[in-house]
Amino acid sequence: MIITPTGAACGASITGIDLAAPLAPATVAAIRAAWLEHHVLVFPDQQLSDDDLEAFTLAFGGFGEDPFIAPIAGHAHVIAVTRAADETAPIFAETWHSDWSFQARPPAGTCLYGIEIPPVGGDTLFADQHLAWEAMPLPLRARVAGLIAIHSAQRAYAPAGFYGTGDMGRSMDIRPSEAALATQAHPFVRAHPETGRCGMFGCLGYIIGFEGMDDAEAMALLTELYHWQGREEFQYRHRWQKGMLVMWDNRSVLHAATGGYQGHARRLHRTTIAAA
Repeated sequence: MIITPTGAACGASITGIDLAAPLAPATVAAIRAAWLEHHVLVFPDQQLSDDDLEAFTLAFGGFGEDPFIAPIAGHAHVIAVTRAADETAPIFAETWHSDWSFQARPPAGTCLYGIEIPPVGGDTLFADQHLAWEAMPLPLRARVAGLIAIHSAQRAYAPAGFYGTGDMGRSMDIRPSEAALATQAHPFVRAHPETGRCGMFGCLGYIIGFEGMDDAEAMALLTELYHWQGREEFQYRHRWQKGMLVMWDNRSVLHAATGGYQGHARRLHRTTIAAA
């Protein structure tokens, strides 16, 4: 197993391993150590069935809950991230976020496997939130240290949300719901539960405010933070290939989809790794 850092703010590729084969405990431990160090791991040239993808996910924890998106047939824990060649709806998940941060126990990680990859575009961006915190100017740090963020899926998955009842012509099977109106509080700056390294958790989008702060002040601060959290020096831009598995640590990075592949279909299968 060969681990090669990307040279960017985060991320590493791992070769010399077949993820369709059973993984020895020592191999799982080595992958987990690399994951905690690099936050985003890329496994190229894998031939994985949905059963294989589920088995790999379970090697790193239980399945997380994926709300508001229907799973694929026969696999309750696999969702399809798809876009048809002629689709004109806005790109799915094109803003920075940490997956399902609005849950009481947000998932530790996400696994995404490339099945149909367009010849151009469709990169995924990752932003290291440990680096973003460590590089933050002290005056801004002082403003956010100790804040409790209010997370909610309402802007995305409520009936009136971005992917709500007015979102038409989309190939993904998204199920908006009034359940998206619920809120959940998490510290905005927190220590990683496994490494202890501090970083920011979540951003504008799933964060709708801060406890004890009026909406106008919170929105201004969230907007300022959003631009800081996604700065280029904190980023790794991932370029997809067919048969590539990527796993990332939602506790350490934000991610965002990109477009640029109009006229080409795209399909990836995704699972989530539950919090320990």
